[in-house]
Amino acid sequence: MHPSAPEETVAPAPRPADRSRTLSWIPGLLHDTAFRRYWTAQTVSYLGDQVSALALPLIAVTVVHAGAAQMGYLSAAVWLPHLLFGPHAGLWADRRSHRRRVMIAADLGRFALLLGLPLFYAFGTLTFTVLFTVAFGVGLLSVLFEVCNPPVFKALVPPEEYVAGNSLSSGSRAMAKVVGPSAGGFLVQLFSAPVALLVDAVSYLVSAVQLARIAPREAPPSNERPRLRAAGRFILRSRTIRAALAATATVNFFCFVTTTLFVLYATTSLGLGAGLLGTVLGAGAVGAVVGAVSATPLTRRLGVGRTFLLGCLATAAPLLLIPAAHGTRSAVLPMLVGAQFGSAMGVIWIDITAATLLTSQVPDAMRSSVFGAYQGVNLGMRPLAALLAGAVAGPLGLRTTLWIAAAGALTACLWILPSPLSRRTPPEAVHES
Repeated sequence: MHPSAPEETVAPAPRPADRSRTLSWIPGLLHDTAFRRYWTAQTVSYLGDQVSALALPLIAVTVVHAGAAQMGYLSAAVWLPHLLFGPHAGLWADRRSHRRRVMIAADLGRFALLLGLPLFYAFGTLTFTVLFTVAFGVGLLSVLFEVCNPPVFKALVPPEEYVAGNSLSSGSRAMAKVVGPSAGGFLVQLFSAPVALLVDAVSYLVSAVQLARIAPREAPPSNERPRLRAAGRFILRSRTIRAALAATATVNFFCFVTTTLFVLYATTSLGLGAGLLGTVLGAGAVGAVVGAVSATPLTRRLGVGRTFLLGCLATAAPLLLIPAAHGTRSAVLPMLVGAQFGSAMGVIWIDITAATLLTSQVPDAMRSSVFGAYQGVNLGMRPLAALLAGAVAGPLGLRTTLWIAAAGALTACLWILPSPLSRRTPPEAVHES
């Protein structure tokens, strides 16, 4: 916490007109102190997450000597809380008056969990059970953080800046994917994987401090007790949110099938070494940055709904290049780079526009519960996809499974075409009963 810093009461307000010309290159929202602190909290946390994404598997392999099955369990541990607890966490958050405080508590909890791993390592008591428990605990606290985030975001950002605000958040995540793996690899090499986790732990502490220094006027909790059935009913009755969820869940499921098998396919079927594989995956990070930068002008030109549709198409279509890749390395490499770049760019467009739709379409009283239900279905697809990918790839083969996954991802567009998302209607102008 940061008791010496005064809290600021912030309400959404139009962007100031008298900014210095010397700072005109800075995105408008970052001129606002409260949003800047909120954005800084996210950015630092994203960078720390990338270190953990590299360090945790390395600890599992090099320290506790985990096998293939255990690596799968460890990967699923972070996502299982979204599937098991996401909707219920959203209901709980809608009853809270101060979601920002829950976000701070979640940050401090993740700080404590990750801080424990180097201590277990130092005392020689680090086991796979400890790793799995920490990964699951971090995932559970991340669910609480994420379901409380939309009301705080809405309290900080005026409606006309929703796309810009979500673009900044997605841009931070994309930049972290560019910088984070290299920084994580350097830290692991310089110190060790368990010690490198201290960076992620400290990032959560920094996030908690930054969030403690703002005090946005959050929407009050509903007088009625929110119910999971009401959140589900709202999603089903809203043509916009229903179509968005069906499309994102479809894309997420089939893309995660591809993600699960990609490294195995690239190394065994195409013969890529670690260096070339790193280049290919790096192209995805660059594509994500381009997607974040281009999202705001694209939505101004096409509208939020059509940009969402374009994002689904841009995410799915490049995946066809992966099973199509064959021949020499000089022929294979451009196809894989193009697939990773284009798909990552499309994913960011989906993330930004979907977040904008949820912010603008969902009533304040049930914002967290709807978001929790949405993410429970959407991110809950990932562990299911990973399990299916392993089961199907054996009898069908890697290439055939990847063709099916790419074709399946393209079907996401079919959910959008008959919905209001196919029209150029700004989200704030759409009102559904």
